[in-house]
Amino acid sequence: MTTPAASSQGKSGLRVLKPGEVIFNDGDVADSLFIIQKGQIRLFKPKGKGFIEIAVLRAGEVIGEMAFFDEDGSGKKRSCSAAALTPVEVIEISFAAFGKTMLTLNPWFKTIINTLATRLRKSNTRIKELEDNQASISYTGKVAGYEFIKPMEIIRILGTIFLVFKAHGEVKSQALSINRKTLDLYTTEIYQIGEVKLETIITLLTQLGWIEVKEDNLFLKNVEVIRQLFIFYNSERHVPEEKKLRISEKCETLMAKMVELAPANPLMDIPNLKGNDEKPIKFTKYYALTPVLEDLKKQNIILSSDHVSDGKNIGLFGEAVTHEGQTLVEVDFPKVQKMYPIIRFVNAVRKINQEKSGD
Repeated sequence: MTTPAASSQGKSGLRVLKPGEVIFNDGDVADSLFIIQKGQIRLFKPKGKGFIEIAVLRAGEVIGEMAFFDEDGSGKKRSCSAAALTPVEVIEISFAAFGKTMLTLNPWFKTIINTLATRLRKSNTRIKELEDNQASISYTGKVAGYEFIKPMEIIRILGTIFLVFKAHGEVKSQALSINRKTLDLYTTEIYQIGEVKLETIITLLTQLGWIEVKEDNLFLKNVEVIRQLFIFYNSERHVPEEKKLRISEKCETLMAKMVELAPANPLMDIPNLKGNDEKPIKFTKYYALTPVLEDLKKQNIILSSDHVSDGKNIGLFGEAVTHEGQTLVEVDFPKVQKMYPIIRFVNAVRKINQEKSGD
């Protein structure tokens, strides 16, 4: 998450924010409110190394206005943090300008607004006191295994996305299309999936190139990959922690290039080949790593055959050998092709959790 943009010091005007950019932090001195023109904004409350997720606000909604009505004598402070989930445009209105507008209102109308603001403030405070925070805090003040988005939440979201697209999707431009309101009906109103968690997964699937967002419509390019991810996470939750999928970013990078170059770099069938220790090799299907490593080197990415070791534990790769001046690796390539999208998604989720926990 990026740091807040430079303070506007109470000035009014248009602000444009990138995904992850912080608009204001919990406890900051408040001197303006914001009207969302475009995009989505996440409201959250930091707690330890984790967060209490409050809401996702969209175009047409207002944030930061409650601080204007604070009258506790301690100064106007932000009661939560706000950050852009997507590219965002907001109109910032200084409290000075807003106050001048309030002065022009009829006294009875101003009383109603102040009363409603006070009641809302009290309700928000009570909700926060009762909220079941997922970021469990121990008596030492440290987070006990905080995860921003847990495996069961991912299973619920992926399962719902799959079912909604299968039930309501229309084939358009070689993809399944649904209206965003249809998905929201199931996720928010029926299954009560948290908006922030849902938006995080939708954004991630978009970044990976599997979903495209056009105005109010979602286009799913490959429904099968969602099904495979759902099956994987459902199976993985029954696996002991020490046996769960752990593929490094370097191994993932190597696999990506292997899949990319596969059409021009076919598998080699070499019977009776011996390993570097002169022992016979059990399998006969090999992938030539040398072209892969050389191509990555041109991009200033220095890897070696050692970086396939993570894949050995899940049966993707065997031993690396040298044959006629080339580095080869035993490979179950159909499995590599099947697991690669899953590995991309799992690593991306892990990175999000690390960023949210402050690790």
